[in-house]
Amino acid sequence: MPKFFKLVSKKAGLPPGTLVHIGKKKMDKPKITVIDYDNKHMTEKELKRIEDAFKFRDTPTTTWINIDGIHETDITEKVGKHFNIHPLVLEDIANTGQRPKVEDLESYLFSVLKMLSYDEKENEVKAEQISLILGKKYVITFQESVGDIFDPLRERIRKSKGKFRKGRPDYLAYAIIDSVVDNYFLILEKIREKLESLEEELSEKPTTETLHTIHRLKREAIFLRKSVWPLREVANILAKGDSKLISKETALYFRDVYDHTIQVIDTVETFRDMLSGMLDLYLSSISNRMNEVMKVLTIIATIFIPLTFIAGIYGMNFKYMPELEFIWGYPAVWFVVIVIALIMFVFFRRKEWI
Repeated sequence: MPKFFKLVSKKAGLPPGTLVHIGKKKMDKPKITVIDYDNKHMTEKELKRIEDAFKFRDTPTTTWINIDGIHETDITEKVGKHFNIHPLVLEDIANTGQRPKVEDLESYLFSVLKMLSYDEKENEVKAEQISLILGKKYVITFQESVGDIFDPLRERIRKSKGKFRKGRPDYLAYAIIDSVVDNYFLILEKIREKLESLEEELSEKPTTETLHTIHRLKREAIFLRKSVWPLREVANILAKGDSKLISKETALYFRDVYDHTIQVIDTVETFRDMLSGMLDLYLSSISNRMNEVMKVLTIIATIFIPLTFIAGIYGMNFKYMPELEFIWGYPAVWFVVIVIALIMFVFFRRKEWI
């Protein structure tokens, strides 16, 4: 449940814009990296102080400032003061429970995304919040921890001398958001594999562990929907190109992101429907199995009803019972019991009850 809800009680009573980190501390010391590039040159550095990145704000080149670790709010506060970021935006950056959204504040665009990953050890989907600020000459990203899906993107910047390096910061923002959305397809592929395995298990012999797996995957599907559904609105706003920070050419690329987002949402909805069907199938399978057991027990009980009746008659211990003195009485009773049982068995077989 912690990944569905963030505790915000520590914010109670504080004025709006107060920087308080809400979420889990995922690293000891923040890491600050800067990539500054144009068509001809590229500089990549890891900085010890956030102040060293401020000189890139007014350069004619495109600058990508990435901050891993948002638990030290003084770094976020310094970035806000130097780049004139609104205190409420800084507050949203420090709160990792934000839903995906985008806000146009004229001089910059602020967006919140959810970067998903699949933890093989814990066998669940995990999310990390990414806050993105798009300015006229820069892009600033805030992440909760080191390790992300942007390494291929950084490699493209290092090696590319064509369209990517010619692109404005809005194209870099598009590439970052597109990487996040494309990674969703990898997560969905993992979920699809789990569903296929679950289908085979349901068709063979479902167990209580199967039910636990279905409920776990249903929670994952709900979590995916919660993370992805608001992103459709974000991509749609960016695709319209209403902001002066996004060119018409880049807006076309954001339309592609919007299409991918719709595909992800449709797939998530399909998975939810499949899981609901699997749950119904599991319950039906268990019910049918129980019915078969009850059917067998009922047939056995039915066969023994007349046998119990006969045994009850000769077990009443009356003194004058002619059959008790009959020398073949005991074998005769057994013969009658076996004949009755066979007749009833043949009758049930012809009725196809067994």
